[in-house]
Amino acid sequence: MSTTVGIAILAAGKGTRLKIETPKALVPALGKPLVDYVINEGIHFADTHKVKSVIYAVIGHQKDLVEDSIKSSFPDQVKFAIQKEQRGTGDALKAYLSADQECSQTDYTFITCADAPLISDKVYERLYQEMLQDTSLQAVAASFVTEKPFGYGRIIHQDKGFKIVEEKEANEEEKKVKEVNSGFYLIRTAFLNEQVNKLKNTNNSGEFYLTDIFADSLSKAITFSDGRQFQGVNDLIQLDEVVEELSRRKHEKLMSSGVRLIKASSSYIEWDVEIGAGTVIYPQAQLFGTTQIAQNCTIEANCTIKNSQVGPKNIILANSYLEEVVTQNDVQIGPFARLRPKTILEEKVKVGNFVEIKKATLKAGAKASHLSYIGDAEIGEETNIGCGFITCNYDGAHKHKSYVGRNCFIGSDTQLIAPIEIGDEAFIAAGSTITQNVPSEGFAISRQKQVTKENMAKRFLKKKN
Repeated sequence: MSTTVGIAILAAGKGTRLKIETPKALVPALGKPLVDYVINEGIHFADTHKVKSVIYAVIGHQKDLVEDSIKSSFPDQVKFAIQKEQRGTGDALKAYLSADQECSQTDYTFITCADAPLISDKVYERLYQEMLQDTSLQAVAASFVTEKPFGYGRIIHQDKGFKIVEEKEANEEEKKVKEVNSGFYLIRTAFLNEQVNKLKNTNNSGEFYLTDIFADSLSKAITFSDGRQFQGVNDLIQLDEVVEELSRRKHEKLMSSGVRLIKASSSYIEWDVEIGAGTVIYPQAQLFGTTQIAQNCTIEANCTIKNSQVGPKNIILANSYLEEVVTQNDVQIGPFARLRPKTILEEKVKVGNFVEIKKATLKAGAKASHLSYIGDAEIGEETNIGCGFITCNYDGAHKHKSYVGRNCFIGSDTQLIAPIEIGDEAFIAAGSTITQNVPSEGFAISRQKQVTKENMAKRFLKKKN
């Protein structure tokens, strides 16, 4: 018979000390809610060790918001228990065990906090292996030693197991203890069922402490050398510390896969960003969300890329901003380009400095080298867009589309008044405002005839006194 494991994630907290409206479990770190990291590692542990698992998030504060967020990331893998009042970790486990019969019938129950995103599946594994090797143990807890134990429950070893004394309950001698409770446990579920209803709230906080069950059990504290992985997030300072460690891990993972990060610590790269081998990321790059950057690209300094797909061998020059953009092979962008949502650049497209594109497709080989706005448009293959080009796509009430064919030459300082179509191999003279369709191979010019008056300049030139 296969082993069954329950994973109870305590996610009901308000996070008052964070002083933000977002529920604690959903506070973002490198673009993901804190709780998502915890869930991912639990799933990875169960998959790696081929154990049947049930995962429940115990929710309370802003429970609908927390539930919706978790469901969006893990639609079929996480279920929910409701803690109606925040009366301590013991009360949260009561809510978990009563949520569904499957919770109380697993062989083991892991208990962890939603605000501990640095915990890896290796922590799950070590506690699990300890329980398998010593069948007499009822519970194990992860602990670590710190020179600054204030705020942590202290691990007090006894002849039979150990007990955990919370900071508010500790005497002066107990407060000197430097081995502390991480908040991560593995407990035999049958024992948990027996003990959780015996918990009392006769303490200084008036809460039901789950940690009280260790005092009367054959239990063991497993000490980990690296306490950072148990870092919780109770305020914005701790959040910054967690983000810094997650960033370090992300950077190491990327560099190990062949991504060159020049001055890695200066770049902000969110957790779900994917980057191909051979790509070079220069300082101050900011890569957000689900961005995917293919192999052998160059991302220069101060570029911002959000939820975009960047094709192979792209060069994105300094200070460019991309959001929800898709590019194909050998595209060059920038410097100082702004590409807005629904921009598609096919292979060998060039977009130069101070070009803004929105909801437009530039077909293969098209070029818009500088100082242009292209919105709600389709630009054909190998067409050249001159400096100062504008698609006038908004009539004050509605957006309209501009179509420009392949192999066209669009002169500088040209405006297309949408809706409009320019055929293939057309030529639009510089300085033109085009209000009518132009057929393929057509030539269009829309400007007044130049008038030159000799010797008249002196009437208009101003001279300093």
